[in-house]
Amino acid sequence: MLSYIIKRVLQMIPTLIGVSIATFILIHSVPGDPARMIAGNEASEEEVALVRDRLGLNEPLHVQYGEYVMGLAKGDLGTSLRSDRPVLDEIVSRFPTTILLTFISVIIMIIVGLLAGILSATKPNSKRDNATMMFSLFGISMPIFWLGLMLILIFSYYLQVLPSGGNDSFKYFILPAVALGLSSSAILARLSRSSILEVIHQDFVRTARAKGVKEKWVIYKHTLKNALIPIITIVGLEFGHLLGGAVLTETVFSMNGIGRFIIQSIQFRDYPAIQGSILFVATIFVIVNLIVDLCYSLVDPRVRYD
Repeated sequence: MLSYIIKRVLQMIPTLIGVSIATFILIHSVPGDPARMIAGNEASEEEVALVRDRLGLNEPLHVQYGEYVMGLAKGDLGTSLRSDRPVLDEIVSRFPTTILLTFISVIIMIIVGLLAGILSATKPNSKRDNATMMFSLFGISMPIFWLGLMLILIFSYYLQVLPSGGNDSFKYFILPAVALGLSSSAILARLSRSSILEVIHQDFVRTARAKGVKEKWVIYKHTLKNALIPIITIVGLEFGHLLGGAVLTETVFSMNGIGRFIIQSIQFRDYPAIQGSILFVATIFVIVNLIVDLCYSLVDPRVRYD
């Protein structure tokens, strides 16, 4: 397994290089001049040119990217143009908010999505199954930001039981986590339903029922255990989706996380902050996918990493 982990870690390098190149090209293609934003609208062209020269924006793009890569090799993500602080410090200060929001959302997704999938698969083509699939279709179709606004309208404006924004305590995470988690739980519900239906008609399940095993043990011990691999896969993929969804969710709920930091950096054309934040999120995503792959051998002994 150690050799497999080393191989996967080495495979991360070209992936992250590709992410950094794509991000670098995209942000430099967006209209807007960070030097103008730093100098101010009243600044003369000479003052803007001095700022641009100080930031190294007059250098060719390949030179700028080369300097950025040299900084990455030293663990330096650059300095934020907006705050004049190291980008890594800005990310680290906001990371606890984003990762806590993502973990709570994943828990909600697993509980709601897996339960809905099990209830649907155990009674296929029933009213319960149809209602569950309608819920999942609704969840997949609705935008996260719209659901977030509806939750704010109901629970913060009308009922006034939960705050509409901030991240001062756990209660501030409830609404944004529900908005993120419910959207992803719809996808998990559909996938877990199809995965369980594929397993539930196999011979070992019929044998367990013939032996008189209680139905709940047939479902949770025999069926669900053998249907976990595709479910674990989608959970890992949705973790990355939730990290990306945090960009809009943190903005809607005014949470001081990495997602909102990315939005603010884009508005200010803060190139180092955008590049560093996206690269950091991409690194977390590939690490989570490595952990997901390693979990396969825990649920299915037939999976080997020799």
